[in-house]
Amino acid sequence: MSDARSLTDIKRDLATGVRQMRTRYPTSRSAIMPALELAQQKYGQLEGLTYQAVSELLDVPEIWVFEVASFYSLFDRAKTGLHHLRLCTNLSCMLRGSDALMQHLQDRLAIKSGETTSDGAFTLTAVECLGACEMAPALMVDARYHGDLTTDKLDGLLASLAGRPAKEAT
Repeated sequence: MSDARSLTDIKRDLATGVRQMRTRYPTSRSAIMPALELAQQKYGQLEGLTYQAVSELLDVPEIWVFEVASFYSLFDRAKTGLHHLRLCTNLSCMLRGSDALMQHLQDRLAIKSGETTSDGAFTLTAVECLGACEMAPALMVDARYHGDLTTDKLDGLLASLAGRPAKEAT
C-alpha cells in the first residue's frame, strides 16, 4: 500500500464489515474469502498488515488468511492498473482460442501477462480458471465477466474502458 496504514487503522476500517460477514458463516475460517474481498475493495490490493488484521478480526491463524489470498488469482497482492483484465487460460478457454486472445491483448496493450500499461490504465493477468467454461473464452474485467470473446470483441471492450473509472465499467 502506498500510504502508511497501521494495523489498528486497517482493523478499524474492516471491523464492521468483517463482523457482519462472520455472522453468515458457520465458522470464522469460512469468512476469510469475503473478508479479503472486502479488504481488496477498500484498498485495491492485499498485503501483510491486511492479512494480520483479517486474522485478528476473525480469530484465525494468519497463515490461513495468507493461503487463501495467495491461492486464488482474484485476489491482488500487488498494485494493479485502473482496470484489471484477467484472461482464463484453462482448457476450455484455451481450446476456444484464449492463447491467441492473450497474444492480441499483449500486442494491443504493449505489455505481457502480469504487467501494467505505462499509463496505469490496464493490468493483464493470465489466470488458471474463471469458472466460466460455458462462455469460453472468458475474460474478467474488474468484477465483470465477458465471454465468447473474439479479437473484435476485445478491441471494442478496450475502447469502451478507455478513460472510464473501474467502478463505472463494472
